[in-house]
Amino acid sequence: MHFLANENFPAPGIDLLRGAGHDLTSIREAAPGVSDHVVIATARAESRVILTFDKDYGEIIFKEGIVDPPAVVFFRHRGKDPLAAAILLMDLLAQGTTILGRFTVIEEGGLRQRIY
Repeated sequence: MHFLANENFPAPGIDLLRGAGHDLTSIREAAPGVSDHVVIATARAESRVILTFDKDYGEIIFKEGIVDPPAVVFFRHRGKDPLAAAILLMDLLAQGTTILGRFTVIEEGGLRQRIY
């Protein structure tokens, strides 16, 4: 799967996902400081799933009517370890959870999804 880690996604998690064989581009490495709209445009252009801790993506996509990226995974719960989000994502994918075409919110008690 192809991912686009937003600036706020922890570097250790990026390394873990890459080490597990995922194709991952990091905004922090490629284009620090770009707007959320540019991140969405990049995700669309490169067919990447956005990984973020930024709640603004839901508002941008659903309220502003921005053309949807392939998917967004919004981690509302950070966990106690900088690897927590990456581990949780890999666990969800291993369980067969579909994330493409969805806005996925990962919370402490589970996940919610909204299909585009």
